[in-house]
Amino acid sequence: MNKNFIRIIPKLDIKNGQLIKGINLEGLRVLGDPYNFANIYSKHGADEISYVDNVATLYGTNNLNKFVAKTAKNLRIPLSVGGGLRSHKDIENSLVSGADKVCVNSAVVKNLKFLKSSVKIFGSSTIAVIIECIRLKNKYFISTSNGRDLIDINPINWAKKIEDCGAGEIFLTSVNNEGLREGFDINLTKKISKSVSIPVVAHGGAGSFDNILKVIRQTKINGVSIASFLHYDYVNIFKLKKGKIGNYEFLENLKKNKNKNLNKILELKKFLKRNKINVR
Repeated sequence: MNKNFIRIIPKLDIKNGQLIKGINLEGLRVLGDPYNFANIYSKHGADEISYVDNVATLYGTNNLNKFVAKTAKNLRIPLSVGGGLRSHKDIENSLVSGADKVCVNSAVVKNLKFLKSSVKIFGSSTIAVIIECIRLKNKYFISTSNGRDLIDINPINWAKKIEDCGAGEIFLTSVNNEGLREGFDINLTKKISKSVSIPVVAHGGAGSFDNILKVIRQTKINGVSIASFLHYDYVNIFKLKKGKIGNYEFLENLKKNKNKNLNKILELKKFLKRNKINVR
């Protein structure tokens, strides 16, 4: 069992300035203003916030800096930013905007030297690498575009290369499990977290406190990244702006079970502590 402090990290996927969520990184639904979610998660005990531009690689854009700047003003916990970071200038702009750490993917797959040089310039603690894994017919591939592509690279070997190049952390996403809320890919997470000595954050599959406890106990991860398991409950806190965001009918249905006293992150941490997991 992992004896390190386990970080609880809400993951906010963003498209056109709105928080979105889907299943297997597809079928995206708009949930609201990411700033509102990041702010309440910080107040409720999250250890870090992860912002990811969901379509940056697909469209060759990088549009998060203004949202990063707005969020960072009031955030008292670390903020990591990913999506569309293809140059040292992109990384610098994210950090200047208020990010504490950046998460890179496609630029590193295209050129490992970019990772080495980024670590040299900004420091290993500032550079994390996203590994998006897709399982197809009992074989794992990686992706550089939210599961929209398949690259024939073994993710375990890739994790080792990333560590050798000086990355400070791995952000591991199981695309097959993402959004289903049926549990993590324990086998994959176990192999990758045991193959490297740098921190690994697991994402994709959180649907219950027990799911989260299981992946912590059976692997060597240092953090859990959570999206829909939090978002679909916390959306109840905020007032809907009809006509300004999509999927209004879907969001209205979610609000039928409104819980004004919600603090799921605090309850999760209490649950983990009762089960002898180190959390802050």
